[in-house]
Amino acid sequence: MSSGNLQPYTYTPSSYRLKYCSDLDKDVLSSNFEKRGWTSVNQDEDWNFYWASVFTIKTLFNSLECHYRLNDYQVINHFPNHYELTRKDLMVKNIKRYRKELAKEGNPIAERDEMGAFKFLDFIPATYMMPADYNLFAEDFKRDPNATWIMKPAAKAQGRGIFLINKISQIKKWTKDKWSGISAPLGREGYVISKYIDNPLLIGGKKFDLRIYILVTSYRPLKCYWYRLGFARFCTVKYTSSANDIDNMFVHLTNVSYQKQSV
Repeated sequence: MSSGNLQPYTYTPSSYRLKYCSDLDKDVLSSNFEKRGWTSVNQDEDWNFYWASVFTIKTLFNSLECHYRLNDYQVINHFPNHYELTRKDLMVKNIKRYRKELAKEGNPIAERDEMGAFKFLDFIPATYMMPADYNLFAEDFKRDPNATWIMKPAAKAQGRGIFLINKISQIKKWTKDKWSGISAPLGREGYVISKYIDNPLLIGGKKFDLRIYILVTSYRPLKCYWYRLGFARFCTVKYTSSANDIDNMFVHLTNVSYQKQSV
């Protein structure tokens, strides 16, 4: 798509029918748009709604060549820089920055207990970026050598690349195998490592998580729509904190891509 061909759209009474475009060939999208009577157009034509890939969003709003600005009648499916919240490492970075800003302002939300832990901002466990924060992680590990930690790729989904560790030697070996011979930091795949919650809430003895969806239409001012229905994902094997099952992802991960393989 050539961003230079995107032209301003002028609303007239004869052009009231919504126009959509998408660079993803998915029937679930096109069938829903057409069911609403929307008209399909190309990316370089006038459009009201654009279901764009992450790459397209970056091209439109973050590239040096294109500084596209939406008009009031145009809507897209991603906010520019949305990956600041959807990438695991960037999300952790922004949450930590948010905590620091609140603490600096003296906001009571950033209050800590006598142990120095946040009272109200403790919704994520201790988390470090790897390999950048390895030394900080190692110090934390030594303070609680019996703890279990969970390692996740920063930019992957569906449970790919996730594993648990309970020994510092495991992370040392993994680091050597993963990044051996890679000198440039940009060539290393980023990971996050978090202290594992080893006493999770269970249903029927199994781990689960809840998915609830919220549509954010504006950040300034913040405007959200909460979809009242959601769904739960369950592990297929009952939970145990035994070290013997540390590698059994059917016990620890609720990702459907994993759990469907156990059926």
